Order: sequence, then structure tokens, then C-alpha cells
Amino acid sequence: MTAGDRMRAAAQAGHLPVMFAQVLHGLQVKAGGTYLDGTLGRGGHARGVLEQLGTQGRLLLMDKDPEAIAHAQRTFAGDARVSLRHGSFAELAQWDATANGLDGVLFDLGVSSPQLDMAERGFSFGKDGPLDMRMDNAHGQSAAEWLNGAGEREIADVLWTYGEERQSRRIARAIVARRAEKPLARTAELAELIASVIPRGDSRTHPATRSFQAIRIHVNRELADLEAGLDGALARLKVGGRLAVISFHSLEDRIVKQFIAKHAKAPPANRRLPVEVKFTPVLKSLGDAQKAHADELAQNPRARSAVLRVAEKLDAESGVAGGAA
Repeated sequence: MTAGDRMRAAAQAGHLPVMFAQVLHGLQVKAGGTYLDGTLGRGGHARGVLEQLGTQGRLLLMDKDPEAIAHAQRTFAGDARVSLRHGSFAELAQWDATANGLDGVLFDLGVSSPQLDMAERGFSFGKDGPLDMRMDNAHGQSAAEWLNGAGEREIADVLWTYGEERQSRRIARAIVARRAEKPLARTAELAELIASVIPRGDSRTHPATRSFQAIRIHVNRELADLEAGLDGALARLKVGGRLAVISFHSLEDRIVKQFIAKHAKAPPANRRLPVEVKFTPVLKSLGDAQKAHADELAQNPRARSAVLRVAEKLDAESGVAGGAA
């Protein structure tokens, strides 16, 4: 079965893994390798990797969402090549299963389609549900708990920093005023409140889009987890191993781009330093940022904002893949 056939089969099953063929090409899966998918979701990418693994290969799967782990336990039950861990990929280097090294790591960032489609998870302003937004709804503070307790300045800072929302102060002021009358509890309440502060006008984008993104990122510590996860992936990748990251907004992509550049390119020379510091690259960027192809966008419009970056681990001594001179 080709990558295109697998993508069509996934579409018929109701789940489209974003940039499926490009991810598998980037990972260059080896039959006997060990691969980690840190954002399991509904397992679309994982199934593609597993199909290319032999009997000696291993697939390590992580996700914050307990529903994703439960789904994977049913999907991959009985396959000795698969290991599961409920938790953030920020902790991948603390998982004993990664200690012998990884041939590939995948992060598919952001919220998954099943999470968006389930109103009770509270991720979507288009579906009324409890104002939760937690990837793991058994731990941490929900969006409602945070919004009903945080100061106005803190709320405004989060909306601006993580959502790049220009009306962050106005929205924060409205939230604090509304919760004084009645605590916010539903996604529809918050979406309607934001829309009343920022009329949509001619824009096709809902006024609450940026704010919902910002609150979700803050509640789940997504950017801090990404930074820790990238460090963990670099530490655990074998020489020649591949790192593939799919981002869905500029804040994520900027972190990934800068991380790869930091480990692939020498920093600008500093004339004030008495001795030039030798730089040995430990990552190699494999091409420019990739976008979803037109045929995928026709089937899955949610892929339109996806950006894929792929890098290869280099030998720390020689600065080349495979340790060759």
C-alpha cells in the first residue's frame, strides 16, 4: 500500500493524519529502528510507522490525553513492538524505553481533530461545552478555573503572548467584569463575550480564534513542553536519527526553527571574545519548511496551516551523520 493509499484509507476511516506521506518520507523509517510518536492522537502517523517496521522494530507512543492512550490500547493491543506512556513528550528523555536511543521522533503539535470535534473537551468556540481545554482533563487547572481566578493583567498578557491578540486588554477587562456577575463556565459564553467586544466585521475568522488558542496553550503549557521535548529528542536521537515536527502556528514554528538553527549553524562571531569558540553542529536541517500538498488540502482543510520541519542528528565529534569523517 502506498502512502497515498494509506491517506485515502485514513480519510475513509474518519481521521486524516496531517502531512502523512511527507512525515514518513522525512523519518526514513528503518525496519529494525526505534521510533517515538510524542503526540499519538488517534494513531494515524503511528500506524504508518508501524507498517514499515519489522519484527525487531519498536514504536514508542506518548500522549497527554488519556482518551488517546485508551484508543491506542485498543488499536495496538497484542503488538509486542508497541509501548505506551501516558504523559507529555516533554518527559520523553525520562522514559526508560528511550534510553537506548531513537531512530526517529515525531511531534504533531496543537490540538487534534477528535479533541476539537468533542464539545465536552472545551477546545472549540464553535461547539458549546464545558470551558476546560486541558489535554489531560484529570490534572491541572481548567480554562474556566484559570479565567475565573487570574488577574486582568495576567489574562491580557496570555492573550497577547500566546494568541497575538491585539485587543487582549479589552477582552481581559470584559472577562473580569463578566465573572464578577457570574463565573464563566461554557465555551459558548466565552466566545459570545469576546465577539461582543470585537465585532467580526468582514473577517471570516471568528473573533474568539486567537483567544481560544492562547488560553489552550497557557493551560497546557504547550510552548514550555515543546522546548523541553525538543531538548529530550536531541538527547535521545541516535546519530543519523530524524526529528520531524508539525507546527500549526507561528509561535510553535519559531521555536522549532530556532532550535534546529541553534544546533545546526554556528552563532555569529563575537569580536569581544578573546578566543574563538569552536562550533560543531549536532543537527542538520533537511530542506526548507514544508506545507501540505494541494491534494491533501482538498481532503483535509485543517492541514492548511501545518508546517513540517525535519532535521537529522549528527555525530557530536565530527559534525556529520553516521560519524563519518
